[in-house]
Amino acid sequence: MDATNTLFILSDQHTRSGLGCYGGIAQTPNLDRLAERGTRFDTAYTNCPICVPVRASLATGRWVHQARYWDNAFPYDGQIPSWHHRLRDQGFHVDSIGKLHFSTEQDDHGFADRVEPLYVVDGIGDVLGCLRDDGPVRRKRGGILEAGPGDSTYLQYDRRNADHGVEWLEAHGQQDKPWALMLSFVCPHPPYICPPEWFEYYANRDLPMPPQWQQADWPTHPVVDHFRRFFDLHPQFEEKQIRRLLAAYYGACSFLDEQIGRVLHRLETLGLTDRTRVIYTSDHGEHLGARGIYGKLSLYDESAGVPMIAAGPDVPHGHACHTPTSLIDLYPSIIESVGARSYDDDAGLPGRSLWAIANNADAQRTVLSEYHAVASKHGSYMLRDERFKYNHYVGAPPQLFDMRSDPQELRDLAGDPAHAEQLKACEQRLRQILDPDEVDAMARADQAARVEALGGEAAIRQRGAFDNSPAPGEAPAFRLH
Repeated sequence: MDATNTLFILSDQHTRSGLGCYGGIAQTPNLDRLAERGTRFDTAYTNCPICVPVRASLATGRWVHQARYWDNAFPYDGQIPSWHHRLRDQGFHVDSIGKLHFSTEQDDHGFADRVEPLYVVDGIGDVLGCLRDDGPVRRKRGGILEAGPGDSTYLQYDRRNADHGVEWLEAHGQQDKPWALMLSFVCPHPPYICPPEWFEYYANRDLPMPPQWQQADWPTHPVVDHFRRFFDLHPQFEEKQIRRLLAAYYGACSFLDEQIGRVLHRLETLGLTDRTRVIYTSDHGEHLGARGIYGKLSLYDESAGVPMIAAGPDVPHGHACHTPTSLIDLYPSIIESVGARSYDDDAGLPGRSLWAIANNADAQRTVLSEYHAVASKHGSYMLRDERFKYNHYVGAPPQLFDMRSDPQELRDLAGDPAHAEQLKACEQRLRQILDPDEVDAMARADQAARVEALGGEAAIRQRGAFDNSPAPGEAPAFRLH
């Protein structure tokens, strides 16, 4: 495989139904063209369905329980080497533009330059989420009811991110040595607001409703029930309210596609397309009301599944790859893509090269996602192989889905005697990777220590919560519950 430039584009909270190339309703012609000239990974997953820990996992190539960046109060601080460190240390030009959700400007995250980065609030993030047993309810109904057309600091920020991406390619794209650029957008993350023209486009269409959106069909698993109670999502929203939110979300997806298209167009006009591998993915998905949930956090595919597209030299064209992949695969993939050497310390990392996966026949493989953050009392773990998804919950019943016959996860097979052996085999496979109870205890201990280090529970509660990390230059809107 020849070394070449690598443009890594990351978005926030982009579920697969928000891309046309995945069969979704959203108009995303630029990402669709990227998939046409490359490979679409159809079984791709986040390693944690919430922003901060999965971005640390993506950077370090480690599962969350290995890196111990557990939740939105544990931002990546550069203490574990990242792929950015590896490239910079070998003399490659590696920069970032846009959202990082890392710690602070003072920490060395491995980039040569960070252009208008978005960090966690106050360098520490959402510590209130560390109160796992009796954290205050987060009331999300208002943000859902306010979905619609307009402008937001996130839309403004992503226009600037695209501007910076174009400018960076113009300034650095023609270097002789391969470079790597991480271009990170914040859309379509809430607020559920999109440009008026895109809202009108979707509001006038009969948008498909998400699975199990009606309260009578909501799954009754205790962990899922707790999510809905914690975020004040009872009772079910009216259908017209959900449709308004869908129009705003898909409008934000199309807006995002426009910004990515601007950057890919400049890549082409500079004559760099044939000399650059492009990877597109998102940090996690979005429920959009499926199962009565809005946002991420769950192990259902709306939340844990992500789009993943790669194109460029040595990448199969027009290919749909079904081998399971996850975001930790980006670490070895980007290092290999630019021609950097591997480190002995990285030999045991769980990720695999996406280039090797794409260029070989679909294969059996298991990927892991885990969750230890806000609205969860105990750890949750997902294993996904070529056919089954197994969800293990500490202190709650497991779930098992046959993703081949039931891709919408409507029939939980965990209690079916005919699948008892499959359920047992999945749990054994999980325990070969980790001890779920031990990891749960480790996460809770680290979170308790973080609360104490930042002044104790009373101080954390007094600090309050905020809905979304502010764009650069914007103050966080704290509120008490």
